[in-house]
Amino acid sequence: MSSENHHLPNRIKLIWGISAVGSFAALVVITGLIWLTYRYWSWPFWLVSTFAAITIIEPIIEGSLIPYRYRFTRYQISAVAVEMQSGFIFKKRVAIPIARVQNVTLNAGPLLQWQKLTKVSIATASTDHGIEGLELDEAEALRDQIMRLAREARHDQA
Repeated sequence: MSSENHHLPNRIKLIWGISAVGSFAALVVITGLIWLTYRYWSWPFWLVSTFAAITIIEPIIEGSLIPYRYRFTRYQISAVAVEMQSGFIFKKRVAIPIARVQNVTLNAGPLLQWQKLTKVSIATASTDHGIEGLELDEAEALRDQIMRLAREARHDQA
């Protein structure tokens, strides 16, 4: 892997979509509980209305932002840093110096496992950053590359 920009696999959009559906389901349950409090304990109706609006609007926004999120999420590995970028309007760029990397972990929940994807977590002494939704073989190669570069960087500093 060179220092070129890498995009996530297309299948991550399905995972994000299922996550939006999960958010919707949780909001439906919360709104139902709020409605029960309105019905049986006379809580204010505006509370039910507010949660019902959030239940409808939030998943629509989350779902409609999936193509945007996918298009502007990328990562890059170089000899000096692991760089991650997301967003266009609200751009976020993170650069993790290779010499500061302490650990690289691969993990995947049930949805990522179902799509044969994994998350690469890069830990430093102070924080943890992740690249979500990589192919397993690509993630393993990325982990090995980052750890090799980190060992070399520490060796060069000694």
